[in-house]
Amino acid sequence: MTPILILFFRIHPVTAVGTDLLYASVTKAGGTAVHGFNRTVDWRLVGFLALGSVPATALTIAALYLLHIDSRASQLLITRALGVALLLTAISLVLRKQLARWATGRISDRDPRLTRRLTILTGAVLGVLVSLSSVGAGAIGVTALVLLYPEMDSRRIVGSDIAHAVPLTLVAGAGHLFLGSINLHVLASLLAGSLPAIVIMSAVGARTPDPVLRVALACVLVLVCARFWFLG
Repeated sequence: MTPILILFFRIHPVTAVGTDLLYASVTKAGGTAVHGFNRTVDWRLVGFLALGSVPATALTIAALYLLHIDSRASQLLITRALGVALLLTAISLVLRKQLARWATGRISDRDPRLTRRLTILTGAVLGVLVSLSSVGAGAIGVTALVLLYPEMDSRRIVGSDIAHAVPLTLVAGAGHLFLGSINLHVLASLLAGSLPAIVIMSAVGARTPDPVLRVALACVLVLVCARFWFLG
């Protein structure tokens, strides 16, 4: 969504990120409700992630405030962070299953306290990345959780990642709202179009092979990533 807003609608990168964050908080809340109803959310895991992501998000928003949200430095920082996040997301989409196979049997005997600390650190990294780019709470978060919890059911990993995205994007979006980098008209338009589309395309996506979706999306993300690195 953020690349579309920047590249096609010529919205300022900071405003595009902030608007997408609040948009994501609404749409992720719906997904969390479904996963919560189906008992596919590990709330303890969500708490560990949020323990790292919420403070990191607050510090990142403070840094943007100190840099001045409309400055050239802020725009450059966000476009570069967005390029990195899109590239990492593409890699995560393509290599997730290979990484999961590698992690199985190698990480299961890790000290639970170390895993807990790494989970909090993962949340912190996601907090910075998402606050700067609005990207990373999905594919990158899921891939990190697959590596940290290789024996956990994939539905619980996805559900927990979506649940964690709600406070993460809400706090980051609220920070951008405080900074004045939200376009409420665009936000309302996005929600009006996306909420019905989510229902329709969920049925279509369920009939499309997962490898086809992942590879196609990864290719698009790599191309968009290259475009952001060459933004003036």
